[in-house]
Amino acid sequence: MILDEGAVRSLLRMEDLIPAMASAMADLSSGKVVQPMRVMVPIAEHGGFLGLMPAAYSGALGAKLVTFYPNNQTVPTHHAMILLFKPETGEPLVTMDGRLITEMRTAAVSAVATKFLARPEASVLGILGSGVQARSHLEALRLVRPLREIRVWSPRNARAFAKEFGVHAAASAEEAVRGAAVVVVATTSQTPVLSGKWLSPGTHINAVGAARPTWRELDDDVLQKSRIYVESREAAARDSGDVIAAGQVFAEIGEVVTGAKRGRESADEITLFKSVGVAVEDVATADLVYRKALRAAK
Repeated sequence: MILDEGAVRSLLRMEDLIPAMASAMADLSSGKVVQPMRVMVPIAEHGGFLGLMPAAYSGALGAKLVTFYPNNQTVPTHHAMILLFKPETGEPLVTMDGRLITEMRTAAVSAVATKFLARPEASVLGILGSGVQARSHLEALRLVRPLREIRVWSPRNARAFAKEFGVHAAASAEEAVRGAAVVVVATTSQTPVLSGKWLSPGTHINAVGAARPTWRELDDDVLQKSRIYVESREAAARDSGDVIAAGQVFAEIGEVVTGAKRGRESADEITLFKSVGVAVEDVATADLVYRKALRAAK
């Protein structure tokens, strides 16, 4: 079976994906997932990377090949293909486009973190960035919190994004963030774009960029003020410049899902979910799409 992006889009729903990602994160933190560290091949001549991300998870076996070219302007920064195999025999089952899956599963995992870590009444969202992750996070976070005010800032396309989605285009990153109960940092910046001095007590942050050990999207003040959660301690400690700078992680989000670690404990604490993207997210999402495709074909 071969599924292009259009086929994936017709089968994948954020409403189904968020609980699937909660289960995947719980299984990852419970030791039920075999997931080697991501292999990243730098393409120095063009400023890009090729990543290989395999995982075996709850009856699913697969791998994602993903390219990341942060300087792309007229085409997406990420392109990907995901392959699933029959765990019992190793036979190939499906090849599917992984660009949309990468986009949607990232936001779905942030939604899981937001569900457990943001204040229940959180209704003001600030987004730094206006690309596909900003779009996907807006869709996902609306499903877990009663958002009534949404602000977006980016160096280039904030106005177009705001017009398309009926939200407010902030004049600066600070304006987007001040007073926001939930903040999304989804840029390709390699240096900090979020300052801790802008954060209000009780803010929850989803930071999904800067997934290289020498890159940062959060300043030191953010890291010092926040209780930090990640998908995988091992992956974050190797791939996230922000987590490396912080020097500590409180919990994996899967541990919060299972109740092994605590989530938000007070209205005033600042929580940070730092995502680098892990293979089980892709394999679990691809398996969800594949099973829906099989049912649709009957």
